[in-house]
Amino acid sequence: MYQHKQYAWAILAILVWIGAFVSMAFYLMGGDGPLMLFAAVLVVCGFLFHGLTVKVDDHGVQWFFGPGVAKKQVAFADIEGVEMVSNSFRHGIGIRITHDGWVYSASGFSAVAIEMKDGTFYRVGSNDAQNLVSAIRRHLPHNTSTSKKDA
Repeated sequence: MYQHKQYAWAILAILVWIGAFVSMAFYLMGGDGPLMLFAAVLVVCGFLFHGLTVKVDDHGVQWFFGPGVAKKQVAFADIEGVEMVSNSFRHGIGIRITHDGWVYSASGFSAVAIEMKDGTFYRVGSNDAQNLVSAIRRHLPHNTSTSKKDA
C-alpha cells in the first residue's frame, strides 16, 4: 500500500496572509460578529485543505484534501494510463477543471496524470510523483506505461 500526504503550503500561506489583515482589522475595529465569523471560516478552510493525501491500495487510487474533503476514488480496472506531468501556473491550486481535466493540487508543480477509460483525465499533485506512478502501474491490469493524451 502506498500513502503520501503533501502539505498545502501555498493554501496555508494565502490563508495566513488574509489572516494578517483580519487580525489588523480585529485590532483596529474590535471584535465584531462578522469579522469573527470570517476568521472562523479561515480557520475551518485551513483545517479542511491543509494537505492532499493520495492512497494506492488493492482497490484503486484515492485522493482527498485534509480529513477527507473532496474525496475521489478510481478503480484500477477503469484506468487507461498514468504518467508524471508538470503542472503550470494555469492549473493553480485546489480543485478545478481545466482543458487537461480535473486538477487536484495542494502546492508545487509535480503531478500525476491519470487517464480513465471513459475519457476523463485527472491531474493529482504530488511531491512524490515518481513513486506514485510506480505504485499505480504495479496494480494496473494491462500494466500500461503512458496515457494517450500529451500532458
